[in-house]
Order: sequence, then structure tokens, then C-alpha cells
Amino acid sequence: MRQTRKLAAILSPVFLGFALMASGALAQRGTAKGDAWVASWGASQQIPEPQNALPSDDLRDATVRQIVHLSLGGSALRAHLSNAFGTAALHFTSVHIAHPKSPSAAAIDPASDRTLTFAGKPDVTIPPGAEYVSDPITMPVTPLSDLAVTFHLNAPPAQQTGHPGSRATSYYAHGDQVSAVDLSDAKKVDHWYQLAEIDVRTAAKSAVVVALGDSITDGHSATTNGNDRWTDVLAARLQAQRKTRNIGVSNQGIGGNHLLHDGLGPNVLARFDRDVLAPAGARWVIVFEGVNDLGGLTRTGEVPTEQHAAMVERVIAAYQQIAARAHESGLRIYGATITPYVGSDYYHPGPLSEADRQAVNQWVRAEGHFDAVIDFDAVVRDPQHPDRLLPAYDCGDHLHPSPAGYKAMGEAVPLSLFAK
Repeated sequence: MRQTRKLAAILSPVFLGFALMASGALAQRGTAKGDAWVASWGASQQIPEPQNALPSDDLRDATVRQIVHLSLGGSALRAHLSNAFGTAALHFTSVHIAHPKSPSAAAIDPASDRTLTFAGKPDVTIPPGAEYVSDPITMPVTPLSDLAVTFHLNAPPAQQTGHPGSRATSYYAHGDQVSAVDLSDAKKVDHWYQLAEIDVRTAAKSAVVVALGDSITDGHSATTNGNDRWTDVLAARLQAQRKTRNIGVSNQGIGGNHLLHDGLGPNVLARFDRDVLAPAGARWVIVFEGVNDLGGLTRTGEVPTEQHAAMVERVIAAYQQIAARAHESGLRIYGATITPYVGSDYYHPGPLSEADRQAVNQWVRAEGHFDAVIDFDAVVRDPQHPDRLLPAYDCGDHLHPSPAGYKAMGEAVPLSLFAK
């Protein structure tokens, strides 16, 4: 459970492993016999950049409605509200959940509207740096369906927590309108705020795949409200097969994320406990990171070969840390190769940067480093120009795949990797 996030902040490293195991055990409590709580949807939390944060006045006496796309279905659910990067306590005066009439509109089905409670109360105050899980609510949901989560704040957060790369439209308006069928006067923004995870209660053998990545996992250039990231394609494929219908996907990608230092969002090693170990029912992790580290090395100009060699070594060392921590917590970890980015107007990679990518991918593909390899590089590269994306899979910036590219990536992940 993500309650681990609070524990990690106050416990010494000696006790952190125990806290993780304890929280995992707690995730199974309070369910019917033979059931378990499993993350059906998730989003990595970060401090929104200034251009992605909402104006404070817009969050004063404000209702925020957000649409999320589930991977797994279940008989009940619970929501995780986050104040992970808050600098002061945040009071949610009311929180509701309902079925939206559309993934791209604010209207909900009023018959489905339910109040979420926290320790039996309809409001909750979340301390800075913490996350709270709602009380369970009996509300059957189907796989690959959408949910609308609506909350009201009297006062804005001192520091917002959210996920800018939602690829989904959120709605906000003044006044307490959590039960409103529609928010006709609402402003729109394509970001999520203060919402970290939706868990469903489902069969005990259910589990979740955590996709740990950067903007290519987050879905840059995917269709807004279209749910066509590679992780969405994978989730749909898992649901289409009888043997894998009990497996969900939690997208923990952050656009601009790095392995080695904070960029947009905390670096991978800093956010590993919260984003990989904490999601309810996590059993597998796909790590697909590194292009921002490699590209960032020479973004403003070429550097000596020694710096290229050092970067490759540091990226590989980070992978080793990730694999070790995953295995220590009983997760299987799959390494994904870094996709081509020659031609990128943002990174301007030269021959040495491409050699770095090839060196890292050679290590990823080698036996004994990960439990398996997902060769995204082989899926999306141009056979005639293997240092570039295939034009049909290129969104146009020569770095991020198009929706067609994401579809090919999602379809290339072997479902056999998730056999029990």
C-alpha cells in the first residue's frame, strides 16, 4: 500500500524493509475471503511545473473532477489522495466517485455517484508529504472502464501535487459541486492533481504490472482522452486473454524523468519505493528509462568521450540498483531497450550519443541482468536507419512514438512474461 510513503519518511533505513512488508500485508486486510486489493490505475506524483500548476485562486472554494481509465475490474474500490509534495496539511471537504458519461466530458451518471469516506467521515485532512486511502466502497466496476473522481477544496494547496502528463482532461469550477451531474461552467486542463491510485477488490490471484518510465511511458503524443499509450494497449491485451484477465497495469511514467537526477519529477531511484513497491498488488515491473540521461549529456554541446563512457556506466549502475531493489521485494523485473532518437530537435544526438544508446541496450539484452528483456528498440526502429524511429511510428519529433508506435510497442510485450 502507499501508506508506505508516510512510513518511509519517518523510519530509519533499518526498518524500511519491514515497513514495506507490513504495508503489503495490510493491503490484504479488510477484504472478503479470497479477495485482494490491486491497483487498477495509478499515476506518479510530482510537483507540477509552474506552467502546469493551477492558479491558487482557481483552487479556492473549488471543485475538481478528473477522469481515469481502469485496467482491472472489481466488486469494490478505494481511492488514494496525495499530498506527497505538499508543504502544509491539505483539507478535502468532500470526495465523490462516479461513472462518467464520456472519457472526454465532465458529465457523470448521477445514479452512480457515491461519497468516499475516510475513517467514516466525508472529509479528510492529509498531512504534508503523505497520502491517504479512502474507506472501501462497494461499487462494481468493469475492466477498461472509466471513473470520475471529484473533490472539493476550501483552500488551495500550499504546494500542489499532481501528474501533468495525464493525456486526459480534468475540470474545475468554483463552489462545492461534487455531486453535480455536469460542470458546464468548468475550466479545462489536461493534467491530474492530488490523485495517485485507484484500487479494486478482486480475486486473490490478481496482480499488477508497474510500468516505470519517462515520457514514452507517460504517453507523450498519445491521443488526449484516447487511452492509447503502450501501457493501455498492454492492459487491453491482458484483458482479452482468459489467463491474464486478473492482471492490471499501473502507468508510473513521468515525462522528462531521469534515472540519475531530478528533472521533471524525482529521479527513478528516489521515487522507486513510492511508485514501484507501494502500488497494491505489484508483482512485475518494466523499467523503460534512460533516454533523458543519455540525451541530456550533450543537449547543449558535445562532451569528451570520457564523459560518455562515465554516463553509460552510471546508467547501467542505476539499472543494477533498480533490479536489486525489485528482487529484494519479490518483484520480477523486465528491462526495456532504449528507443532511437537520432534527429531529435531537443537532444541533437551525435554519433557518440548513439554509441552510448547501443552500449546500454547491449547490456540490457545480455543474460543475467533482468528477468527478461522487452526490445522496444527493435519494435520501433527504422530497419533502413536503425538509429531513427520508423517514420510510421514517429510522432514527428524523432523522439516520441506516434499512437501507431505505441500500439506496436504494447502489442510486442509478451503476455507469457506474466504467467503465474
